[in-house]
This record gives sequence, structure tokens and C-alpha cells, in this order.
Amino acid sequence: MEEIIKSKSEDKASQYYYMFADYPDIVNIQQLQTMLGVGYTFAYKLVSKGIIKSLRIGREYKILKSFVIEYILNNVN
Repeated sequence: MEEIIKSKSEDKASQYYYMFADYPDIVNIQQLQTMLGVGYTFAYKLVSKGIIKSLRIGREYKILKSFVIEYILNNVN
């Protein structure tokens, strides 16, 4: 049973990797906003509050595409 659940989540993850293939492996807030279809303020809150893991370099946030996919997998019904 555990293998079936793991397999389904891996299938979903690969679907999201395919869907986001046009995005670089590291995205910024504007790209995150487009990927999730949300406003700038909401995207910024997701990152600044640590809901989506990121790295802050100077004044900019850098977000791994895999962290965006992880967020989607954990928050989509």
C-alpha cells in the first residue's frame, strides 16, 4: 500500500516538473507568481514566511523549482 501511495505522489511530481519545464531550476518571486497563478503580495508572503523554502540573496529571494512543486503537492487536494 505504501508503494502505491509513493508511486502516485511521484507521478504527480513528474507531471508538475513537465508542466514547469519552461521555468529555470531556480526562480524568483515574479516567476513563482506566474507558476502559481497568484498575486505578487501572496507569492512574497509564501516565501518570506517560509511556507515555500527559499534562499535570500541580497534583496532577492531565490526559490528552487522543486520547492514550488513540493508546496503544490502538499497543498493541493
